[in-house]
Amino acid sequence: MAAIWAGIDAGKTHHHCVAIDESGRRLLSRRVANDEPDLLQLLGDVLELCDEVTWGIDLADGGAALAIAILLNHDQPVLYLSGRAIHRASEGYRGEGKTDAKDAAVIADQVRIRRDLHPLRTGDETVTDLKILTGRRMDLVADRTRTVNRLRAQLTSIFPGLVRGLDPTNTGPLTLLAGYQTPAALRCLGTKRLETWLRNRSVRNAEQLAETALQAGERQHTSLPGEKLTAQLVHTLAKEVTALNQQVAEIDKLIEARFRQHRDFEVITSMPGLGIILGAEFLAATGGDMAIFGTPDRLAGFGGVAPAPRDSGKISGNLRRPQRYNRRLQRVFYTSALFSIRHCEESRRFYDRKRAEGKRHTQAILALARRRVNVIWALLRDGRTYEVVPPAALAA
Repeated sequence: MAAIWAGIDAGKTHHHCVAIDESGRRLLSRRVANDEPDLLQLLGDVLELCDEVTWGIDLADGGAALAIAILLNHDQPVLYLSGRAIHRASEGYRGEGKTDAKDAAVIADQVRIRRDLHPLRTGDETVTDLKILTGRRMDLVADRTRTVNRLRAQLTSIFPGLVRGLDPTNTGPLTLLAGYQTPAALRCLGTKRLETWLRNRSVRNAEQLAETALQAGERQHTSLPGEKLTAQLVHTLAKEVTALNQQVAEIDKLIEARFRQHRDFEVITSMPGLGIILGAEFLAATGGDMAIFGTPDRLAGFGGVAPAPRDSGKISGNLRRPQRYNRRLQRVFYTSALFSIRHCEESRRFYDRKRAEGKRHTQAILALARRRVNVIWALLRDGRTYEVVPPAALAA
């Protein structure tokens, strides 16, 4: 037998594997536990069918991490198909039902006929750590945003004037809200005593913060229903936001320390707008190996900053926003482009030119992000840091 193809429909506790030959005939269909002995047994049984096996899987990490590691450690080629691609491909196969066995068979057949699938490779240890750390940071930031929104909602229900005057994401206002939450409590304390209380807790601009809080307290003399209980909730939420701020600061230090150990740290951070956090997220989203993408155009498409054509019949040049792309990488490209127009004259001129052409703000930023993909690609390819004047121009 020349070759066979095996598709794995990955799950959290169990996977389903289907192996097919060149005609599409099923040679093996099995449900296996997400456990090393069972996965090794599956690998051995498939290799008994044929020594030349190409594997396909619908997850690149998470529940499929163990299966992928076992396959790569045994020098097996593994290709990745997204869940969206499998869902769309399933419509071209017989039957409307959806089962793990059918999905695995679709994966195997797609691996057999397609030539454009991404191979999975053993990841760089630094990149793997950055992926874990940046993922954890995203969770913490999302938790902080939710907690801040709850804090604002609770405080607005009893003291709306204070919400307008304070930013509950900063350390000073959070310290204040952890101690005092009602207009009556602030009026009873007074400006000078509140200022002293804040200074004793190392709050910056304590005088201005105390004055703002007391002004809000003087404008509201009405005690609202549920004020006492809501004040306790505000106190608790302020403490939670403070704790989340500390956790984010700690993980930022871990990200920076790990990122500095990567070979491309200087290259990536030299790019205007790509600092420590965005640079680490860029590595986490791309894996750091530009050879996987082949060209900067494919990287731009993967990052969602390249428009997708939608031509039909006599209609041509119709571009639309892509639907299949890495949201995390697009945020890195877009946010770094947004920062670059504030700190880089070249980026600012490009942005202004696009605006002068009639582009909206978002369109101009996306155009700048697309241009910057070419730049970061060239820098990583050549292993050199960003310079305003290209080396060829300097030589001339």
